[in-house]
Amino acid sequence: MLYRLALALALAGLPPCGFAYADGSSAAVTFDATVAAVCTLAVNSNGTMVASADLGTLSSKLAGGAPALVSLSTTGGVDLSVDPVTVVSTPAADVTATAWTPTYSATGAHPIAETAAPTALAGPGTSSVSVDLVGTKSGPARFAEGTYQATVTVRCE
Repeated sequence: MLYRLALALALAGLPPCGFAYADGSSAAVTFDATVAAVCTLAVNSNGTMVASADLGTLSSKLAGGAPALVSLSTTGGVDLSVDPVTVVSTPAADVTATAWTPTYSATGAHPIAETAAPTALAGPGTSSVSVDLVGTKSGPARFAEGTYQATVTVRCE
């Protein structure tokens, strides 16, 4: 009996169980996305400064020093920069002024020669940023014995 019903439905152009099929159709759907300018920074290592032989300079560029290393990833449309040094810890015996000069350079998707000025990063990609710091005493002033620490803020915005 079921066989005859199925055969009759098929001959009538109807699907089994009385459901009708619609004619084929299609529709296109659109997907939109907006990607904002984004930049992320991750500190890989802090820098190390060493004193010059005459004790007039502390620098990450001297032999034995090391730059801070920062990973950068961006969509582009941002500027990379370093702020002036504002946080410094010095030994009590160091009472003379120090001129602090931060600089940076980058390799990877955004090759940048050493600079202290902001740099526009137009395109997307990842880069390795090296940040150096030099502290200089003027005239006869010298760095005193003790521990020094300075903070450089790297910005990508």
